Amino acid sequence: QVQLVESGGGLVQAGGSLRLSCAASGRTFSMYAMGWFRRGPGLEREFVAAIRWSGAGTDYADSLKGRFTISRDNAKNTVYLQMNSLKPEDTAVYYCAASTERISRMRVSYNYWGQGTQVTVSS
Repeated sequence: QVQLVESGGGLVQAGGSLRLSCAASGRTFSMYAMGWFRRGPGLEREFVAAIRWSGAGTDYADSLKGRFTISRDNAKNTVYLQMNSLKPEDTAVYYCAASTERISRMRVSYNYWGQGTQVTVSS
């Protein structure tokens, strides 16, 4: 079992930045690929970014490349999502997830999920 707890969400003005953190506990964190997803108001949960267990490989939703950066610190059992140049349409609940498979954009590939952290971007 892996427990995931997100933090770092909040209210920010358009153009601002936030860094989300996801702290993991339980089984060896470094064994898992990690992902970030989000669910905006009235929308389905969508892929944001993912990172390999080693940190050497990453993947991003095409629309977010260049603004969002995923990283991880296996010594701290934490994965991060740096979000820059935020837009009102980035408003969503952001979830981190852990996968025993290779990094994936598919929700079904992830075995464990956090409870989410709210990000609100005002115009």
